[in-house]
Amino acid sequence: QVQLVESGGGLVQAGGSLRLSCAASGGTFSTYTMAWFRQAPGMEREFVAGIKWTGGMVSYADSVKGRCAISRDNAEKRLYLQMNSLKPEDTAVYYCAAKIFGSSWDRIADFGSWGQGTQVTVSS
Repeated sequence: QVQLVESGGGLVQAGGSLRLSCAASGGTFSTYTMAWFRQAPGMEREFVAGIKWTGGMVSYADSVKGRCAISRDNAEKRLYLQMNSLKPEDTAVYYCAAKIFGSSWDRIADFGSWGQGTQVTVSS
C-alpha cells in the first residue's frame, strides 16, 4: 500500500497562490488514481481534484474549476495541486489520497491510502 505525505500548505492572502505537493512511497505509484480532498472545520471531507494514472484524465470540483490544476510526476512519485485566486472559503486541511479501483472520482470509500493532511488558510 502506498504511503502519502503532503506539504506546501500555509497562510496566504485572498487572491494568492499555493502549490501543494504529495510524496508517495511504497506501492506502484503509477498505477494509482490520485486525488486531493479537503476538510474544513465542522464540514465533511470533500473532493477537490483527481487525476488518472496516465495523467491524461482529470476532474475538478465545481468550486475550484478554473482556479486549480492537478498534475502528477510518476517518475518522481509526486502529486501536485496548483491553487490560484485563493478564496477564504478554500481554507481547509488538504489531503492527498490514492486508489486503484472504482470509477467514481469522489467516493471517499474507494480511496485506501491517505496522507496526514496539510493546512491551507486563506485570509480575507
